[in-house]
Amino acid sequence: MMTTRRISLLLLIVCFLIPPSLATNVTYDGRAIIINGERRVLISGSIHYPRSTPDMWPGLIQKAKEGGLDAIETYIFWNAHEPTKGEYNFTGNLDFIKFIKIVQDAGLYVILRIGPYVCAEWNYGGFPVWLHQIPGIEMRTDNEIFKAEMQNFTTLIVNMVKNEDLFASQGGPIIISQIENEYGNIMDKYGSAGKRYIQWCANMAESLNVGVPWVMCQQEDAPSPMINTCNGFYCHKFTPNRPTSPKLWTENWTGWFQGWGQSKPHRPVEDIAYAVAYFFASGGTLQNYYMYHGGTNFGRTSGGPYIVTSYDYDAPLDEYGNIRQPKWGHLKQLHDVIKIMEKILVYGVANTTNLGDGLAVTKYIANGISAGCFLINANQSSDINATYNGKTYFVPSKSISVLSNCEKEVYNTAKVNAPTNLIVTTPTESIFNWQWRPENIKDTLHEKGSFSNNSLLEQIMTTGDTSDYLWYMTSIDLSKFHQYWSKKMKLHVNTKGHIIHAFVNKHFIGSQYAVNGKYEFEFEQTTKMRKGHNYISLLSATNGLANYGAYFDLQRVGIDGGPVKLIGYGNATINLTSNTWTYKIGLNGEDEQLYLPSQQQKIKWFSDHLPINRPLTWYKTLFEVPEGNDTLVLDLQGMGKGYAWVNGQSIGRYWPSFIADDKGCEPCDYRQEYDSNKCRTDCGKPSQRWYHVPRYFTTKGPNTLILFEDFGGDISKISLQKVSIESIS
Repeated sequence: MMTTRRISLLLLIVCFLIPPSLATNVTYDGRAIIINGERRVLISGSIHYPRSTPDMWPGLIQKAKEGGLDAIETYIFWNAHEPTKGEYNFTGNLDFIKFIKIVQDAGLYVILRIGPYVCAEWNYGGFPVWLHQIPGIEMRTDNEIFKAEMQNFTTLIVNMVKNEDLFASQGGPIIISQIENEYGNIMDKYGSAGKRYIQWCANMAESLNVGVPWVMCQQEDAPSPMINTCNGFYCHKFTPNRPTSPKLWTENWTGWFQGWGQSKPHRPVEDIAYAVAYFFASGGTLQNYYMYHGGTNFGRTSGGPYIVTSYDYDAPLDEYGNIRQPKWGHLKQLHDVIKIMEKILVYGVANTTNLGDGLAVTKYIANGISAGCFLINANQSSDINATYNGKTYFVPSKSISVLSNCEKEVYNTAKVNAPTNLIVTTPTESIFNWQWRPENIKDTLHEKGSFSNNSLLEQIMTTGDTSDYLWYMTSIDLSKFHQYWSKKMKLHVNTKGHIIHAFVNKHFIGSQYAVNGKYEFEFEQTTKMRKGHNYISLLSATNGLANYGAYFDLQRVGIDGGPVKLIGYGNATINLTSNTWTYKIGLNGEDEQLYLPSQQQKIKWFSDHLPINRPLTWYKTLFEVPEGNDTLVLDLQGMGKGYAWVNGQSIGRYWPSFIADDKGCEPCDYRQEYDSNKCRTDCGKPSQRWYHVPRYFTTKGPNTLILFEDFGGDISKISLQKVSIESIS
């Protein structure tokens, strides 16, 4: 047993190991986050380390700093780090410790959102699917099994951070941590168990002794000392649940995510600037852009379901890390102005005067500090020549003018003078000489799998999400149903989605996928049937798992319970639901790792008779990377749906054949109250045509590109292109 004397000695040693001069004291009061005794105005931006690559991190962070940010915010992605229980991955673009240290080296702070539920349009909300398979578990509620797993992972992350002295209390850059995420939006569905759970989260977080404040997003009843915060397009009306908590905005949505079959979302910079200025005018002192750089959903990380591979988010830094103008520049100018007013905003007293016609002025004053004013025109249709303090100011509709010392206009949210630029793609000289091979389905067409069950199983529970694909196979002897048999019968399948490919007697009879956000659908196709023995093989595919909502983890997918039926003469039905079904998880090509360069010597590829529009087909080519630092993208127009790998690294799902609907592409007016259905572009075009090929994934020699095509496409139309930025003003 350790004595009190020895404990005291160890504490003394720890104190000497972390000199007080190196530690940063981070506290808060009802006005602001306090750093080393000084209230601060803090401007932050979200950059998620796994949505970019390590070679991109320094540039992204430097551009964020130059854009006027004080801090970088990131989630921690549990399922990426622990895909299999007890087996961890913190390498490559999952090395969050390296990411935080790069932020520290740039002189910026870090807001660490541990969660470990993240939402983030990330597969399964960041939860590893093996959690779902633990008997008796209930997620995000007062369930001992779940809480033990959540605490284990949270403690692991905290200890990793502590071991590198990265909390501000240790001299590191992390000034704020987050536990849970947006639980208040759905907590009522969990009843009293939800309230107990959120109290447990607070107690558990506090017990970790990180030495910096903890926040809970969208949690009106966040227990003390948790700070509840706001997420949304506008947060100027938000009020913390305690007068001792500062007004923090953890997610200011700079755009929106995009789904397959949807047009591209945009948010005007005039609207973002208005929201930011209004937030600081109304007493806010920390706001975070979600996203400042969105990046790419590499691999199978996109959630939804049906979230595209690009996570561009119309952010100030685009998917590839290029500065998006005028968004980046116009917001930088606002940040510069707000920082000049920092002292008055955190130590001054605010008074708001209504000037009429939707016009108001908020004035901050304090002894010994220059005053600051926000002249606010909330009218969405009328520009106003406003007279204030004997001077006249032109204030466009739905805009805010910032007045230095309440006299000179130094910024207006609607008066944009930053340059405008466009992304331009140009083909490289890389030539693709394609080879191909079919996905081997001989076994699955003959009902050969790994296990059997007398029911139609739910897909997530069955596969553990180790693959998007699950084969359902059965057979039937129609000689026993001669009264129903005909040469042509209908195969009817009810599925909870997301995609189905159907085969009868070794013949492909059709595919179908969910549309319009309705992931349950019915597949029905007429097919030839034999009077005797018939094989039915159904390949079900997911396209990202749900990531948001109460009990999102219980949403079921696949041909879960069916029914599956054969319909014959007079609509007479043979129900196959309770047949013996044989299962195989994943594709044979996945098992053979056809996408890895190290496996290529073992694999036979074909060069002749290159197939066009052939489903379930693998393609391979070698290509050279052009010199320079330009971003590289694959133009996959002409292809159907599938996956792409560069040198064994997955660059994500592709689906250029999914054409965007015609919703939201009307003329954009920043003066309107913004929502994600407005200001969209590219209606009637592929939801995503270009796919990021990070140079981090490439080599100077020949590079291997592998595609797996689900539906069938024209491989000859593919090209490697360079991305550049062209200024137009």
